[in-house]
Amino acid sequence: MARKCFFSFHYKPDNARASQVRNIGVIEGNQPASDNDWESVTKGGDDAIKKWIAAQMSGRTCTVVLIGAETANRKWINHEIVKSWDGGLGVVGIRVHGLKNLQGLTSTAGANPFDFIGFGNTGKKLSSIVKCYDPGGSTSKDRYDWISTHLSNAIEEAVKIRNAN
Repeated sequence: MARKCFFSFHYKPDNARASQVRNIGVIEGNQPASDNDWESVTKGGDDAIKKWIAAQMSGRTCTVVLIGAETANRKWINHEIVKSWDGGLGVVGIRVHGLKNLQGLTSTAGANPFDFIGFGNTGKKLSSIVKCYDPGGSTSKDRYDWISTHLSNAIEEAVKIRNAN
């Protein structure tokens, strides 16, 4: 049975890359917001955005952070990671900079977003616990194939890690 996952990613530069991962079919993901829907949500301010994120996370068991060049330390990415972890969801990072966008371009690797989130009062970063995968391969197709092959196992491992912490 496919896990139900929430996807966290930086929309503008990585939407096409995120769509590729969502369409792999090994997990059941939340429906993406259209530009118009997202615009409506953001017009309601921070409280409306938080409410929308909470609704999207409802019933999910894991958050998959799709990491592009500019994903790390963004306000809403950080919020989604913290909300996921604090809500008991598994959390895993998958780097998507090696996947082509609609223009056929790849991007550069960004920082690990879990380096910007503390783990309770331990003084540790969440990156010391949560895994961040950099798909193998030298081409966009190779990296897509790696994600397709390993995503479900990475999600299962993330849920186990969360349950143990």
